[in-house]
Order: sequence, then C-alpha cells, then structure tokens
Amino acid sequence: MVVFVSYAYFYAGTSANSNSRFDLVRAIVEQHTLCIDSYQQNTGDKALWNGHYYSDKAPGQALAAVPVVAAARAVLIAAGANPTSRRSLWFLNYLATLTTVVVPGALAAGCLYFICLWLGCSANGAFFAALCYALATPMWAYGTGFLSHAFTASCLVFAFAAAVALRRFRSPRHDIWLGSAVGFFAGWATISEFPAAIPAVILAVLAAVHARAGGADRLRRVVLAVTGAASLCFAVLWAYQVAAFGSLFNLGYSHHATFSQTVHTGFFGVTYPKLNVLLHLLIGTRRGLLPLAPVLILAPFGFVTLWKQREARSSTLAAAAIALYFLLFNASFLDWYAGWIYGPRYLSPGLPFICLGLAPFWMTARPWLRGVLLGFALIGAAQSLIAVSTTISPPDAIKYPVRDYLWPAFRSGRIPLNENGFNLGTLVGLRGLTSLVPLLAGWAVLLLLGVALNKPQRAQRRNTD
Repeated sequence: MVVFVSYAYFYAGTSANSNSRFDLVRAIVEQHTLCIDSYQQNTGDKALWNGHYYSDKAPGQALAAVPVVAAARAVLIAAGANPTSRRSLWFLNYLATLTTVVVPGALAAGCLYFICLWLGCSANGAFFAALCYALATPMWAYGTGFLSHAFTASCLVFAFAAAVALRRFRSPRHDIWLGSAVGFFAGWATISEFPAAIPAVILAVLAAVHARAGGADRLRRVVLAVTGAASLCFAVLWAYQVAAFGSLFNLGYSHHATFSQTVHTGFFGVTYPKLNVLLHLLIGTRRGLLPLAPVLILAPFGFVTLWKQREARSSTLAAAAIALYFLLFNASFLDWYAGWIYGPRYLSPGLPFICLGLAPFWMTARPWLRGVLLGFALIGAAQSLIAVSTTISPPDAIKYPVRDYLWPAFRSGRIPLNENGFNLGTLVGLRGLTSLVPLLAGWAVLLLLGVALNKPQRAQRRNTD
C-alpha cells in the first residue's frame, strides 16, 4: 500500500516516449487503427512506414492499457465530457499509468518481498529490499509516468516469483498455473520491451531447472505450460507486427523517423559494452545509478550470502544474470544516456533483481551496518522524492541534475516543473511543498496502522518464547 500511494500520488506528465505509447492507445480506441497519423505531431518517437506513422515502441504496454482507456472514454462520453479535451486526455493518460505502471509496480514490490522470504531471508530483510526497490532507486521516478520500464520490470518479477515457487511441488494443476505464469509474464515483458527477451529465456530455464527435480513428467508439464503461455504473447506480437508493418521481423524501430543513425549501428543500436559507458552508468554524475541509489553498493554482498544456500543457488544465479544483462545491454547501446531522464532507465528492469541481494545482507548485517544501509536507502529515497516532485526529465546538458536543477526547484517549491505533470495535492489547490503534506500524512497513517497490526504478532512471539 505504501508503494501504491507513493506512485499514484505523482503523475510525471507526458513526454515523447510516453506519448508514442499513448498515441497507439488512442489510435486503437478512437479510430480502430494502429497508425498514429492523427496524433504523431506530439512525439519524435515514431516510425514512418508506407506513408503512415506508427509508434516505434514494442506494443505490450499500450495493448494492456487499451481496455481500461476504452472503458473510461465511454464513461466520459456518457457523462457529456469531451474525451479529446486536454483535461480528459490527461485523465486517460494518468489512468493508463495507474493500471499499467502503478498497480503492477506495487504488486511487484509485494512479490519481491515474498521471493526474499522463499529464499530464506527474514521478514525485516525482505521488507527492506522491497521498499528499497520501489522507493530508494530511480524506479520510483519511472513508476509515475506511462513508461514501459516499470511495467516490464514488474512482469519480470511476476515471472521470477512463479519460477521460484516451482521449487516446491504441490500438484500437477499448481505446476500448470505457475508454468503458465512464467511464460505469460516473461512473454508480455518481451513484447513490451524487446530487450527483455534474454531475461525471459533465463526465467524459463529457471522454471525448467526447478521442475526437473520432480522428474520427467513434471518437467514436461511445466515446459509445456511455459511454452504455451509464451506462445500466446508471441501470437499477439505477430498479429500486431503483421497488421502494422507487414511482417513479424519488420520492427517499427527500423523505420524510426528521428534516430536513423542509432537504427543502423550494430543491431538496432546495440554493439558491445564499453567501459567508459559502464562507469557513467554506475558512478557518473548525470546518469550514475549508485549516486542516485547508494544502497545498491552493498547488494552484491547479499548475493554471496544467498549463494551459500544450496536451494537458493539457481534463483540467485538467475537474478544476478538478469541484473548483469541489463547493465551490459545499457552499456552496449549507442544512445545509452536515453535522453532527458532521471537515472539510467534502460537498465531499470534489472533493479528488482539487484535489490534481491539487500534482503540477505540486511539479515546478516550487524546493527551498525544496518544503520549504514538505512542511511543509504534514505538518501536514495530522498533524491527520488525530489525527482518525482519536480520532474523526472531533467535536461541532459546539466552535469549534476539533482544538485543543480532538481534540488533548487524542490527547495523553492516549484512543484511540479513539468507543466503536464501534477501531484494529488496540486489537484486540490495546494501549492509548492505544501502539496506534499497529504502524501506525508498518508505515510504516517500507514506507518501507525502497520505498527498496530504488528503488536499482536509481537506479543504472540514473546509468549511463545
């Protein structure tokens, strides 16, 4: 609930990236077509094919938002509102963000909590890791706009949770459900962000490894379930590709109307990891992950602890491989800096898998080291709060975005900086830092509620001891 409230309270506004996806949603809902000719002027992220404009993005997230936007648009029309007015479009875009980013993001944080428990971590460590992922990394920023990174990360976490759950056999039906969840969510992550294909394969292999311990019949059952569910996602992508571009392999990105140099460099802009880019991504002043989320510095030590547990080794290896993959992918991409954005967004789907290491580290750390962990987490959360309050799109030319751009704006109460963005406080007339008061009050209420709910459990543990 804390994560849901924290994400839903802010709306980052529109950008070329989010507009490209939302234009596709509008085209489907309003005109029953896949071309975005009527809306293409508001984005540079578009493909030009056969005289028509299309979104250059993978379609998964946009397709997931279509039913909700269509229903909400029908309600607006029934209420006599103009569904294409500026205010209506803001509402529909925010609703699409709620359903495909905020809700999945909150559920993913909950899933990460249970994954940590299943891998033998303490409840406190699992809670710390889940909150760090959601609020103490740039994921909080990506969770406030109609961007695919948080959505893709959530789908991968759901698939990972199902694959980890397959370590225990309950029934053949349970195997089919879990295998189908692995295939569907890993597949939908792939058709939402094509680079997620490699992690999807890793998660499918993890599911097979866990099923193999139960014998050939169980392995066959799980593999068929994973393959069948993934095939449904593949069929959706195939249908979209053929309808829009005439072929499964004729990707919209190859007809990008703006970044032609990127498209024709390497494999759609991907070459090989470069050391200087890796350093920029990890410790750079503009995009560096560790300055924005310093708690992640200690996550690798937690993986060492997880590796020592024999039953957790396959899951630990898969999580580490996915986290490393996204880092190397980002370092291999020509446009690795990703435009005006807070932090390194191309590697962000790997963040929940990095944060997995925080739970065992917290569990085994001494009290003073836990204090260091908590301090690092608070630094990351504070910077993320500043970003979501002002803008998640600081100009790329600024060398120190938080220090020189976001913090001065936050301190002076220029909230939000993006004219298309808002927070729920500003919607009720609050201005500046005062607009954050309802969020702080909500946090306080949830904290008191959590303490009250934990009192009986603590008393029961003391009586048992």
